[in-house]
Amino acid sequence: MPAPALSADEIATLLHEVFPQAFFPGCGLTLERVEYGDVRVRQAFHEDHLRPGGTISGPTMMELADFAMYVAVFSAVGPQPLAVTTNLNINFLRKPAQADLIADAKLMKVGKRLAVGEVTLTSAGSDEPVAHVTATYSIPQQR
Repeated sequence: MPAPALSADEIATLLHEVFPQAFFPGCGLTLERVEYGDVRVRQAFHEDHLRPGGTISGPTMMELADFAMYVAVFSAVGPQPLAVTTNLNINFLRKPAQADLIADAKLMKVGKRLAVGEVTLTSAGSDEPVAHVTATYSIPQQR
């Protein structure tokens, strides 16, 4: 397997530069592992993420899955902050615990214009998936 195009620290620096409103110290997002096209990110639990019924909301899970895919794209193609989600499909499998959410993203195909991958979301302390996501990212042309 090739080395990642960017390390976890390089991706964190890039995210802080291009998305300071979303990725900043204390935002709750952590890059735990970055390999080529294979990453793990964590969203710290916060009560603001809960919906009625005491479960972590769907939008919170979708946001984390999309973020994990963005990081996975950077790990494979390098600094491409204009890469965008073109498709995201999520299947909610079970109620997540009131705990950190973990997203394991793996790219299945990386082409010149598109990257396709899947994300498995779990609650910290459990191996049972709470959601499964497939997503496609559009990669801008190199100029």
